Amino acid sequence: MSGENHLVKEVEIAERAARAAGEIIMAFYGKDYRIRDKGKGNPVTTADIEANRELREIILGSFPQDGWLSEEDHDNLRRLNAARVWVVDPIDGTKEFIARIPQFAVSVGLVVDGRPVLGVVYNPVAAELYRAVKDCGGLLNGQPIHVSSREEVKGALLLVSRSEPRRKFVRFAETCRLEPVGSIAYRLAKIASGIGDGTLTFRSVHEWDVCAGVLIVQEAGGVVLDGAGKGLLFNRPEAVHRGIVASNDILAQTLQGMLAKSLAEKG
Repeated sequence: MSGENHLVKEVEIAERAARAAGEIIMAFYGKDYRIRDKGKGNPVTTADIEANRELREIILGSFPQDGWLSEEDHDNLRRLNAARVWVVDPIDGTKEFIARIPQFAVSVGLVVDGRPVLGVVYNPVAAELYRAVKDCGGLLNGQPIHVSSREEVKGALLLVSRSEPRRKFVRFAETCRLEPVGSIAYRLAKIASGIGDGTLTFRSVHEWDVCAGVLIVQEAGGVVLDGAGKGLLFNRPEAVHRGIVASNDILAQTLQGMLAKSLAEKG
């Protein structure tokens, strides 16, 4: 199952769902809405819940037999037996949404046999829709994109989390330029478009945070590795990856080596 011709309806539905969710999000942006904490440093808002409902209705309304994994829904492990699974985050970067920092995104991925085959990342504030279909390349608002070709780590521009402690990045700050950007889905999409040479995180990230962005980077000529230097598989029982690096093939290998050393030192 490869090639956009095999996923015409899926692409149309994913884009429509992401844009519809974006409209809901923007209706709340800068307005009054409820905020509650799901856990330490993990807020959820009315916008997250309403956008998730819209995504679910549009996508599963069209593909009712598919599995579903979303940050804002209870995880039904029946997805593990599904031929196809949608992996969704209605707002990746909720903290940025709350702070009115326009660095958040709707993330919609479709996974088949553990690999993403369709990815959409949509920033409704910037009106930027990144899209990729397996073996068809990456696009930003319909135009082809490609990762940075920089191979030298010295002076490379790395997009990093706004909230991740800077002390973790000491090894990278010695040789690279660091620029904070909120959502990891949005960071991955920006790396795919060549805005920044690479991105990385020490944190454990959920599949819904990165599924769509991983495919967009890959289809834009890049690679994404976990903290152990392996490619990412999706729709697993424990939907978490520890550490992420994304860049072109050469720079990603260097950055992953640096990340692995830092992770080993921290245990």
